[in-house]
Amino acid sequence: QGQLVESGGGLVQAGGSLRLSCAASGRTFSWYNMGWFRQAPGKEQEFVAAIRWSGDSTYYTDPVKGRFTISRDNAKNTVYLQMNSLKVEDTAVYYCAADAHLSPRYYSPGEYDYWGQGTQVTVSS
Repeated sequence: QGQLVESGGGLVQAGGSLRLSCAASGRTFSWYNMGWFRQAPGKEQEFVAAIRWSGDSTYYTDPVKGRFTISRDNAKNTVYLQMNSLKVEDTAVYYCAADAHLSPRYYSPGEYDYWGQGTQVTVSS
């Protein structure tokens, strides 16, 4: 089995930056597509960003384009989400996910096979 553990969340002021990490254990996720999703209280889960197993392509939801960057270090079995120019509306629990089947529907939570426990990101005004 494999596990994903997110870290790096916390409280940050609007305009600030934060880097989330997603560390894998139990197996290597080097050949998996990876994604980040988020969910705010009372809202539906939202796709944030995804990266192909090779790292050659990345995808972002419109609200975070130009501010967030997803990256991965397969040697460390870790994926990152660098978040800059944070806004209050970015406040949510952020989840890391892995897709073993390399689905083209990277924006769909149902395509992912492994999920982390989530890390809270709170942006204050």
